[in-house]
Amino acid sequence: MSLVFTDANFDEEVLQSNIPVVVDFWAPWCGPCQMMAPVIDELSGEFEGKIKIGKLNVDENGVKAGGYGIMSIPTMLVFKDGKVVEQIVGAMPKDVLKEKLEKFA
Repeated sequence: MSLVFTDANFDEEVLQSNIPVVVDFWAPWCGPCQMMAPVIDELSGEFEGKIKIGKLNVDENGVKAGGYGIMSIPTMLVFKDGKVVEQIVGAMPKDVLKEKLEKFA
């Protein structure tokens, strides 16, 4: 199960993490986001201990979503040492996303 990131816990959970973090910016009304949800959950388990993977609801957490310039969802940002090192936009098959993330594990 993937983590839930919020404006309140973002700095501690994402920016101060000692392992890479993937933040999936999503919303409940977004069809492609819903399609990606099981993929995100599966990859969260597969990368456990190597990459922290979680979701941030843009409707409920506009400060962080706006601060990172999220214009379309789903968008995934990969953070390492508190900095964005990769941006992945749009829905995609699990194997494609997994391949993109493996270099951070």
